[in-house]
Amino acid sequence: MVSIAKMVKELIDGDLGFQDALARNYANLSSIARLIKPSIEALSNSKVSLASIISALKRLRKHYKVENLNVREVIANSKLSVITDVAKVCVERNKRTEEIVRRIVSEYREEFLQITESLSFITIIFDQKILEDIKENFRKNEILEMGKDLAAIIVQSPKDIIKTVGCALSFYSEVSRRYINMEDTISCCTDTRIIVKMKAVSRAFLALAGLIARSRRLIW
Repeated sequence: MVSIAKMVKELIDGDLGFQDALARNYANLSSIARLIKPSIEALSNSKVSLASIISALKRLRKHYKVENLNVREVIANSKLSVITDVAKVCVERNKRTEEIVRRIVSEYREEFLQITESLSFITIIFDQKILEDIKENFRKNEILEMGKDLAAIIVQSPKDIIKTVGCALSFYSEVSRRYINMEDTISCCTDTRIIVKMKAVSRAFLALAGLIARSRRLIW
């Protein structure tokens, strides 16, 4: 049988807000316990006391830490920029589409262009003005997803980000805590790029700007 402590940890691991509250020591443990109690009871298929959940939360506090000094320094020295009116096309990955993508990269190297790949898919992020041109390269059955009216937030960090673990996660977490869906993300050398819908870009930008400002107050 899975222990109460393990079930509590699994639930907290899936909620960035709870993790942040525990790490910064502003969490109301009783409130969190009441919120997750129904889930714990569903997982254990039995009644669970509030006290046992609170006890597990107290022990969990040490597992969640606020960003370390190195991460804070990288964040504090980061800068933000935004590219609006961005579109994306996600296509099936095969030899034909791989060749098309290589040709697109060569043809539009002066434009904003971002490519992410998985074993089965290729996602192309680009300036919305060339959306129709990009679409025409692919067959209808090759296009799996398409979106427009997006924006790219680019976080430019110092070179130390390459060897500092946790920086990109801090940026992603700050956006996720605002319940903003990230359409795509990529971390390339010193740049961290986050793609969101245009209607959410101001909230995402302010969240990241706030993170950078807080880090600067702590470091500088």
